[in-house]
Amino acid sequence: MDWQKASAELSRKLDPAHVRPPSKFGPKGDYLEGWHCIAEANRIFGFGGWSYTLLDCRCVSERDRPIGREAKPGFGVTYTATVRVAVDGVTRDDVGAGHGYDVDCGLAHESAIKEAVTDALKRSLRTFGNPFGLALYDKTRADVGVDASADEISQAVSIINSAPDVGAMTEAWKRMADPVRNAPGVIEAAKARKAQLTEQKDAA
Repeated sequence: MDWQKASAELSRKLDPAHVRPPSKFGPKGDYLEGWHCIAEANRIFGFGGWSYTLLDCRCVSERDRPIGREAKPGFGVTYTATVRVAVDGVTRDDVGAGHGYDVDCGLAHESAIKEAVTDALKRSLRTFGNPFGLALYDKTRADVGVDASADEISQAVSIINSAPDVGAMTEAWKRMADPVRNAPGVIEAAKARKAQLTEQKDAA
């Protein structure tokens, strides 16, 4: 596991395009879908670089309840689960819960079990960083946004360093997209190039 490379990905902001709003019968707040978290784990850690283990899964509630607009007799079931995620010797455990509602008791249990395991998996992955939803727990949402890619930053730095004067550099900097313009590497390059050009002008 290349932790330096993985850490760079884990520190990136959470792209808001992947965030889903709360639903009437689902999560109460903004959330990431389970398939997306698994896809991100495969992308960041590698398909063989991580795994998860179901440590515990149990039914904590099963009650009769009306289902749907017609209030058909049915069942409401709740499960809790504990999942451990392992990445190159680093393990993180967390718990999740799932609820199932159906006129068929078996189907209610199936839905609740799947939801509980997925919820626990997402919560365990969350502890690894923003791409897994950690950023959603910060009320300021400071780490929800779009980061510039390494190629975009490199190109921006090249443009800044080739600017013939401060005016041209400033105009080029203004034309850059916000994620690129505000990237630490670009800001530092702009400050250094401005100082260099100013010094050259004063010496002329």
